Amino acid sequence: MAKSKNNRQFWESGRMNNATFIQYYNRLLELSISMFEWKNLPSSIDPRFLELTLFAEGHAVWFYDDVLGYLALQCIIGGQLNVYRIPVTRRAFSVSGYQKELTDKDSVIIFNNYLHTPSRLDVEMFARRLYELDRAIDVNAKAQKTPVLIQCDDDQRLTMLNLYQQYDGNQPYIFGNSKLNTKGLTVLKTDAPYVCDKLYELKTQYWNEALTYLGISNINTQKKERMITDEVTRNQGGTVASRYSRLESRREACRKINEMFGLDIWCDYREDFQLLDEQTLIPEEGGEE
Repeated sequence: MAKSKNNRQFWESGRMNNATFIQYYNRLLELSISMFEWKNLPSSIDPRFLELTLFAEGHAVWFYDDVLGYLALQCIIGGQLNVYRIPVTRRAFSVSGYQKELTDKDSVIIFNNYLHTPSRLDVEMFARRLYELDRAIDVNAKAQKTPVLIQCDDDQRLTMLNLYQQYDGNQPYIFGNSKLNTKGLTVLKTDAPYVCDKLYELKTQYWNEALTYLGISNINTQKKERMITDEVTRNQGGTVASRYSRLESRREACRKINEMFGLDIWCDYREDFQLLDEQTLIPEEGGEE
């Protein structure tokens, strides 16, 4: 029975690990694909699918189909390169089985960033760090509730398990009958140190680092005293710089698409904060405005 319970706890812990990782991954993925605002897109273009493709694969291809109209789909790139090492030939495809051979004369490759790489790896790494800290916080918080080690004889193990379940269930009183043998029972307090606050602070730093990578405004500092507007603005320098690579890659594709197809599409970054007045102060916690 004890072995079965241990297995159940192992699989439950594993399930929580996976669920926590997926939770952070999905949150960062959703933020990543909703940062950019595509303007004047033809109705046949799905901006959500376009951003998902750029996030996962690092590139997509824009072209015109005589039946379906303008499309922005996944593509396979390779073969001959031009002088700037951009593939001359590319094949568009979709999960529906649609495929079309294209060249640099009738299509434009949209890259996710100047490195031509997807954002998926970075988001996976941030999500893994965040989930590990989140689970460490859970374990440390649980240790504050149950910092005990129970040593007993084998014939008392089942009794101790039942008593511990009452303790773990937050019962205010635990009753034992007259047959309970406490002579061979030893309880050792593990006295796990409380470090949840430090772990949470580190998790917040990792989260802000992820937001900075995505180009989303955040106060990535541990400064306790009040910050003036100029300090807030300078602190956003890394955030704004992180936007340039992906935003300019999309805008470069817009310019090429507009020239090739006579369109007027554009891409902007969605502003996620309002400009502060020069006299605005950000108070410390509990301080005055």
